[in-house]
Amino acid sequence: MLNKIKSNAFLKSTLVLLIGGIFGKVVGFFLKIIITRNLGTQGMGYFSLLSPTTSLLSVLAVFYYPNAISKIVSEDERNIKSLFISIIPISILINIFIIIIVILFSPILSNNLLRESTLFYPIICIALTMPFISISSIIKGYFWGKQNMFPYMLSNFIEQVVRLIIVLLFINKIKVYGLITTICFVTLINIIGEISSQIVMIKYAPKVKFNKSDFKIDFNKIKEVLSFCIPTTLSKILASIAYFFEPIILTNILLYVGYTNDYIVYEYGIVNAYAMSTLLMPQFFTQNMATSLIPELAKQYKLNNIELCKKRIKQIVLISLLIGAISTIIITLFPRFFLNVLYKTNEGIDYIRLLSPFTLLFYIEYPLVNALQALGKVKETLFITIKTSVIRVMCIIFFSFLKIGMYSLIITIIINLICSTYLYYKKLKELLI
Repeated sequence: MLNKIKSNAFLKSTLVLLIGGIFGKVVGFFLKIIITRNLGTQGMGYFSLLSPTTSLLSVLAVFYYPNAISKIVSEDERNIKSLFISIIPISILINIFIIIIVILFSPILSNNLLRESTLFYPIICIALTMPFISISSIIKGYFWGKQNMFPYMLSNFIEQVVRLIIVLLFINKIKVYGLITTICFVTLINIIGEISSQIVMIKYAPKVKFNKSDFKIDFNKIKEVLSFCIPTTLSKILASIAYFFEPIILTNILLYVGYTNDYIVYEYGIVNAYAMSTLLMPQFFTQNMATSLIPELAKQYKLNNIELCKKRIKQIVLISLLIGAISTIIITLFPRFFLNVLYKTNEGIDYIRLLSPFTLLFYIEYPLVNALQALGKVKETLFITIKTSVIRVMCIIFFSFLKIGMYSLIITIIINLICSTYLYYKKLKELLI
C-alpha cells in the first residue's frame, strides 16, 4: 500500500510537470518566434555567439541548488527554515563576486575573444540577471523535494507570460535604438520574469513563522548543500567552458583558414538558433520528467530499493525516447514547415537532416544525468564531463582546420553526444547491477 502511494506521488508529479510544461512551452514558443523575427538572422547570430556565455553564467547562478535542495528535502524534511536561511546569503555573495568579475573581463571577452566589441553591453546584462535566477532556483528546490510540482510549473508559466507581454508591448519601441539595445532589452526582461516566478512560488509556500533564534547560519547545512552543488556545478561548468570556447575556437580557426566573419556569424546562428532549436523543441518533456526523478530516486536509493530505482529510470528513459523519436521523425519529414512557422526561414534544412538521427540521444542523456545525481554520484558525472569536454574541444579544433565550414561544428556535436550518452549509461548500469 505504501509503495502504491509513493508510486502515485511520483506519477502525479511527473504528469503535472508534463502538462504544465506544455502550457509553458507554448507561451515560450510564441515568445521565441517574436524575438527571432524581430532580431533577424544577424541578431540571432549575435545571440548564438552569446549563448555559451549565457550558459556558463546561468550554471553559476543556478549552482544546482534545485537538485541539491530537492535531494535534501526528500531525504529529511526537518530544519527547512535553517536550510534556506543558511544558503540564500551564500548565493547572494557568490553572485555579487561573479558580477564584478564579468564587468572587469567583459571588454576582453567581447573585443578579443568573440571579436564583436558591440557584445560588451549584452554580456553585462546577462550577468545582472544572475542573482534573480539563483533565488528562484533555491525556492524551486523545495517544491521539487516535496514532489509538489504545481507551484513550480505555475511559476514557470507566469514567468513566460510576463516576458511575452513585455516583449509584445515594448520590443517595437526598443528596436529603433538598434540591434544591440534590443538584445540587452530581451536579456534584462528575464529579471522581471524571475521576480514574477518567485512571487507565485512564495504564495504557495507554507506559512512559516520565524523567531529571532532562527536567523542563524547552519554551517552543516551549507556543507551538505555545497558537497552536492560544487561537484555537480563544476561538472556543468566544464561542459559550459567547452561550449563557451566553442564559438571562440571556431571563429578564430575559420577566419584563419579563409572564411569571413559574416559567414561565421550567419551560419553559427542558423545551426544554433534554427536547426538545433527546431530539433530540440520537445526536449522540455524529458527535462521535466527527469526533474521528478531526483526526489524519488534519492529517497528509494537511501532505502536500498534498487529494483524500484531501476524501474523508475527505465520508465523515464523509454517515455523520453518515444517522445524524441516521434517528434524527430515529424520534424525531419517536414523541416521546411517548422522553420517557416517558427522563424519565417528555410535556412538550416540540411543541418536538421544531418543532425536528426543523433538528437535522439539528447532525450536519453538528460534523464541519465539526473539519475546519477539523484543517486549521489556527482563526482562520477564530473569525471564524465571532463572527458566529454576534452573530446568536444579537440573535435572542434581538428574539424575546423579541414575547411568544411560549419559542418565542423555539426560533426563535433554528433561525436560529443554519442560519447557522453554512452558514458552516462555505462556508469549508471555499473551502479545498479
